[in-house]
Amino acid sequence: MIIDFRLRPPVRGFLDTLMYSAGERRDGFTRTVGFTPSPAAQKQSMEMLLKEMDAAKIDRGVVVGRLAGVLGSVSNEDVHSIVTEHSDRFIGAASIDPTDRRKACQTINQAVQNGFKLINIEPGSYPVPMYADDRRLYPIYGHCEDIEVPVIMMVGGTAGPDLSYSDPIRTDRVLTDFPKLNVIVAHGGWPWVNEILHLGFRRQNLWLSPDMYFSRMPGWEEYVKAADGFLSDRMLYASSFPFCPVQEYKEWFEKLPIKEENLRKVMGGNAQRLLGL
Repeated sequence: MIIDFRLRPPVRGFLDTLMYSAGERRDGFTRTVGFTPSPAAQKQSMEMLLKEMDAAKIDRGVVVGRLAGVLGSVSNEDVHSIVTEHSDRFIGAASIDPTDRRKACQTINQAVQNGFKLINIEPGSYPVPMYADDRRLYPIYGHCEDIEVPVIMMVGGTAGPDLSYSDPIRTDRVLTDFPKLNVIVAHGGWPWVNEILHLGFRRQNLWLSPDMYFSRMPGWEEYVKAADGFLSDRMLYASSFPFCPVQEYKEWFEKLPIKEENLRKVMGGNAQRLLGL
């Protein structure tokens, strides 16, 4: 099984987010990392995306909801509808409003009951930005740890108003304070590549998903070494579609200097184990 751990389909609330409403910006990034923009993204076609997934032999994609400011938001209801309509293809990650602790925990419980497998937290991208170790988030982390639900944490790339919002020291504090909480660092903690890999070596509850920053961005070679070495059991494959095309990204990824046994783990085995599939 091959699982794309960050895939945003061109339907429902996703179409209102910056990744689809600002197509030239998105396609510019796609070309920057060495790929050709996906026609499915450009034409905003779910049918074309599913065909692209089939051509690439991608079995499942993780659809990530979000509550963000300028980047745009995608409701849990929209994610649930996508997963329900294509239950054999997509896995849901729910978002929460961190400003209301009780409501956030209720949302998490409801999401788990509805079949969501993960919770997405984007501290620096909330309408009022937070740092990863903001104490308002701690009861939410604790609740996810207690009920054994993994958390996707976006602390890389454009993770906030400035570079401080992806500070790996703050991520390290969360990993340390919640040692039984599985945390998936989206965007690979980029540009703090060496620092986040150090955390991966040091903290066994960190899972790394460099996704679109895996491809030819500064430091990307170190991600490859980690995927073929000490982090082979906790590295996760993700295209970050629509920023990278599903098929071309997969064909490129398979040619990386990663041993076959580790490639199988990174491209699906690790995600299956993490999600209990």
